[in-house]
Amino acid sequence: MAGILAALYQRVHTGRGQRVQVAMQDAVLNLCRVKLRDQQRLAHGPLSEYPNDDFTDEVPRSGNASGGGQPGWAVRTAPGGPNDYVYVIIQPAGWAPIARLIGRPELAEDPEWATPEARLGRLDKAFALIEEWSRELPKWDVLSALNAHNIPCGPIMSTREIIEDPTLRENGVVTEVDHPERGSYHTVASPIRLSDSSVDVSRSPCSVSTTPTSTATSWA
Repeated sequence: MAGILAALYQRVHTGRGQRVQVAMQDAVLNLCRVKLRDQQRLAHGPLSEYPNDDFTDEVPRSGNASGGGQPGWAVRTAPGGPNDYVYVIIQPAGWAPIARLIGRPELAEDPEWATPEARLGRLDKAFALIEEWSRELPKWDVLSALNAHNIPCGPIMSTREIIEDPTLRENGVVTEVDHPERGSYHTVASPIRLSDSSVDVSRSPCSVSTTPTSTATSWA
C-alpha cells in the first residue's frame, strides 16, 4: 500500500508513474528487521535483553520474549486454559504501575528493580511476579487493569474469540457474508479503509455444474 501511494504521489506531482513490485518474502522479511539488527549486535557479545543463557554466533529463538525490543512475555491468566494468556510489555514508564498492580509497590523504588538496566538480568523473575498476579484473574480483567494504566498488552485469542469479539464486529474488522448454500458466515473485512471508497466484502461465486451433451447424427 505504501508503495502504491508513493507511486501515485509521484504521478500527481510529475505526471510520470512507476511500477510497484512487492514480493511476499520481502514483506515478511521486513518484519524480521529487529532480529537482523540483533544478529549484527552479537559481534559485541551476548544480548542481555534476551532470556536465553547460551549464545553462539546466531540470535537464539527466545520463545515468547520480544527480544531486542521492549521486554515482553505472555503471562498466564485464570482459569489456565490454552488461550488464557495476556502478552505484557514492560516499558520504563510502565514498571511503577505494574508494581502497584501486582501488589509489590516497593519494587518501583528498589534499585535492583527500578531501572530497565537493573531488570534486564531478571526479566524471567519480573514476568513471574506479574504472572503470580495475573493467573488469579480472568484474561479480560487483566487486560482492563493493564489498559487503565496505559501498559502495552494484548490478549491471546482463539479463533472463536476472534470471530465473536464484539469490538472487531463493531469496527467492521470482522464482517458477515450471506451465502445461498452454507448460510451466513463471518470473515475478515478489508484492512484498508478509505473515506470515499468503501469496500464491500462478498462471497465467491457458487460453482456451476454443467452436464455435457452429445449430438448423434444418423445417416440413411
